[in-house]
Amino acid sequence: MAETMDYDGIVRMITGAVASIRAHHEHLSQLDTAIGDGDHGSAMMRSMDAVEKALSEADGSDAKSMLYNVGWGVMSAAGGAPGPLLGSFFMGLSEGVAGRAELDCAALAAAFEAGLAGMQKQSKAQPGDKTMMDALVPAVEALRAAAGASKGIDEAMADAADAAARGAEATKDMLAKFGKARNMGERTLGHADAGATSISYIFRGFADALKAHGPATPKLREGG
Repeated sequence: MAETMDYDGIVRMITGAVASIRAHHEHLSQLDTAIGDGDHGSAMMRSMDAVEKALSEADGSDAKSMLYNVGWGVMSAAGGAPGPLLGSFFMGLSEGVAGRAELDCAALAAAFEAGLAGMQKQSKAQPGDKTMMDALVPAVEALRAAAGASKGIDEAMADAADAAARGAEATKDMLAKFGKARNMGERTLGHADAGATSISYIFRGFADALKAHGPATPKLREGG
């Protein structure tokens, strides 16, 4: 059971999310075709390209600046709704890790809460509105609950991924209240939201990466 996470663990986790989106981007576009513009998968791919670019340019030690640059890159490159939302999420994460050389499970949960708060600054959506929030909010809640139960980081992230997947699946029974889909009324029923599903794939990528390798390697540089 992994107790802490450092810079390399964060990078590994994000790299896992990139791989997960790349593996499922066609499905995301299929979902979006049913009740949207059909471009969500390609927008998420642009987001992941920006993530990889920021990771490649990072100095290898400062998690705060790395996550901030990931967020800024996504906001600049993605276009459409995913860019500002995911970008603000990563920027929030950057604030959440500031000044920490290592993250235990409670600190990781707090960092993700900061990421959620960052996205909430960009979106008025709430759970039940058939958006990314329907997967992100339960995922962050699951992380916090796992930290409260003294679980290890890898187990906590697995719980978060499961919660995100359940949240995304539940959007099939919701009416869309944002984006193009909101004009489709009851025709959106029976279709999962592409944004919520992308969040579920991101968290599954986080969890799979941590399960495969564990989060703990050499320490972060202290920073603020």
